[in-house]
Amino acid sequence: MNDPILSIEHLTTAFETEEGTVRAVEDVCFTLDQGRTLGLVGESGCGKSVTALSIMRLLPRPAGRIESGRIVFKGVDIGSLPAREMHAVRGNRIAMIFQEPMTALNPVHTIGRQVGEVFRMHFSEMTNGEIIRTSLDMLKKVGIPEPEKRLAEYPHQISGGMRQRVMIAMALACQPDILIADEPTTALDVTIQAQILELVRELQEQTGMSVLFITHDLGVIAELCDEVVVMYAGKVAETAPIEELFYNPRHPYTRGLLASIPTLNTPRKQTLRVIKGMVPSLDNLPSGCRFENRCPYARAICSTTHPPLEEVSPNHFASCYFASELEPWQTGKDRAF
Repeated sequence: MNDPILSIEHLTTAFETEEGTVRAVEDVCFTLDQGRTLGLVGESGCGKSVTALSIMRLLPRPAGRIESGRIVFKGVDIGSLPAREMHAVRGNRIAMIFQEPMTALNPVHTIGRQVGEVFRMHFSEMTNGEIIRTSLDMLKKVGIPEPEKRLAEYPHQISGGMRQRVMIAMALACQPDILIADEPTTALDVTIQAQILELVRELQEQTGMSVLFITHDLGVIAELCDEVVVMYAGKVAETAPIEELFYNPRHPYTRGLLASIPTLNTPRKQTLRVIKGMVPSLDNLPSGCRFENRCPYARAICSTTHPPLEEVSPNHFASCYFASELEPWQTGKDRAF
């Protein structure tokens, strides 16, 4: 088997706050293979976006920093690269689509100027005419109608779905090896969401790029991804191939997420299941398992030390002392939640 194109090895990212040091991401490990799509899933505040910003080296300074671990891209630890060398990687070899295109795009510059800026930064030898023609080609590729007209327009003059397509065009302008998509469909209606997901899939097939797709929507994960990493309170709870995760989840948190999804067989007007309790605050984390206060399977050992991420079946890892003891999963029928 070929080496992964991206390997995250024991990544810990910390922020300095008035209350002290807060570790938003701790000891995170996963790999992304060439041409594959890896889903990073979890509820808000679990560390998904911080992981992405750590990979891109875009953490807010001076508060945020990578405290330990390695980010290995094509055999090179980009977490320790000098700023100038990282600048050549960011946006060129690894590109990112941000969560909210209205804030990611500059409101005082035209679409044409912002798309063209990518080429000016990474291909200084291109003429203005070449930049305009290439920008038009990129807008056409992502399905934007009347691209000649859009080049002269400002972000507020186009729809949310079209702004997201502009973001995708900018991210793919340099034909990156990896595309990081941070909840790119969150602010869009269902129809536009489906169009954006299909566009990402089509562009991946055309270019062969790898995709790290960040979302809290398990439906999107099932539709788009090959492998899944489930995060909870800054740590990896479970990682597995997509079918294995949905049909044989081994972490209680993953089971709680899946049990909360209504199915076609769910009786009408039935109260949806929830995971009781609250996510622990990052500035007051428990010494044991971070899911212990909400877990129906918790025992004494869970309150003292956090369980390691261990292989429970081929390519399937879970951070739970009792992962191998849980009863076989029945979709939507986990009575513990």
